[in-house]
Amino acid sequence: MFERPQSGERAILVHVDFPGESEPEDLLEFTDLVRSAGAEPVATVTASRKAPDSKYYVGSGKAEEVRELLLAEDAELVIFNHELSPSQERNLEKLFSARVLDRTGLILDIFAQRARSFEGKLQVELAQLRHLSTRLIRGWTHLERQKGGIGLRGPGETQLETDRRLLGNRIKQIHKRLGKVRSQRAQGRRARDRAEVPTVSLVGYTNAGKSTLFNRLCEADVYAADQLFATLDPTLRRFDLPGFGPVVLADTVGFVRKLPHELVAAFRSTLEETLEADLLLHVVDAHDTERQTRIEQVNEVLADIGASDVPQLMVYNKIDLSGEPARLLRDTEGRVTRVWCSAATGEGLDLLESALCEYFMPDQVRGWLHLPSSAGRLRARIYKTGEVLTDEPDPAGGWWLEVTISGHELDDLYRREGLEYTLHPDRDSFDVAGAAQAP
Repeated sequence: MFERPQSGERAILVHVDFPGESEPEDLLEFTDLVRSAGAEPVATVTASRKAPDSKYYVGSGKAEEVRELLLAEDAELVIFNHELSPSQERNLEKLFSARVLDRTGLILDIFAQRARSFEGKLQVELAQLRHLSTRLIRGWTHLERQKGGIGLRGPGETQLETDRRLLGNRIKQIHKRLGKVRSQRAQGRRARDRAEVPTVSLVGYTNAGKSTLFNRLCEADVYAADQLFATLDPTLRRFDLPGFGPVVLADTVGFVRKLPHELVAAFRSTLEETLEADLLLHVVDAHDTERQTRIEQVNEVLADIGASDVPQLMVYNKIDLSGEPARLLRDTEGRVTRVWCSAATGEGLDLLESALCEYFMPDQVRGWLHLPSSAGRLRARIYKTGEVLTDEPDPAGGWWLEVTISGHELDDLYRREGLEYTLHPDRDSFDVAGAAQAP
């Protein structure tokens, strides 16, 4: 029987073009994925076929070419930029006498390396076990089937059946643990809803700069690097949006073309932060020549998880590389739909914050208020609800406040206190006697 070889780092890459399916940048992204996994691409084999070969995927002639290249380059690993069936993987490994990995296995390996949190590790393990469940026979080829005879009769099941049963039990355990994590996340969302704190979720193609933007806005230290899937575990941070108040920002895993179904299913609880968000910041690499294609692929994944109806604000990041100016783009109704900025330099982030304020406070007003000395509680609530730009005392013990706040919220605050107000554009237009009084 064929013994499955150990994995190595020197890899031969195999990419096949099929009519109407592959795109030109497929191979470049595939090479980046291989490097992100820690492998060293030493050669690339390309081919064109009308349909995959049932035995070797690439056909016997091209498979023999790969085998000869393996020997010439002293490589230990062959990685396909496609999803292979279990039988195809086994046939190729027998032919090559080397480890064979498909695109799904490659992405799962990257996720396994990057998972840090308890939830992230569980989700990766769940995806790996689901992928492995159809490939168990390759891992146990050193074991014979159950034999008869004295001293050789087993408990009634083969080793393969035992492992399938253990695998199923482990998957059930992971589902149960992830269910607890999901309930904890739901509890946290309910608490934010009660506090009326909106959630903004960062989504986008991998390596678009989501984590860098997250760190810049929240003054956090989430790991960010110029590589695919640098961020895996979801991170939530609270930040104070100038002119509005507290907002919860969620940094999520990046998307990629042909994201394995096992990962979409396993990370569904993580992606619920996206599904339940009040607004999605769709981060796009403005320097990427294929950015429109990336946008479409991200929207496809969002549709798969049921988040296609969540409002989006497009954020074109990395203008420091693209050379574009920081700016806003509005639709015919005056609403901001796109923002150009740079998370690396901070250019244009003030425009992004302004766009978020407009979204959450479409009736935002700015001006001066006068509060009497007896309105200390109202003053505290204004601080909590809006942004106080200037706070100056008056000789009678009251305050002059320059504020940016929702007009609806301001009306509600004064109504609770039984007071009336006049919002003045500047201090010089104040009539202090009638600025805040009982009705």
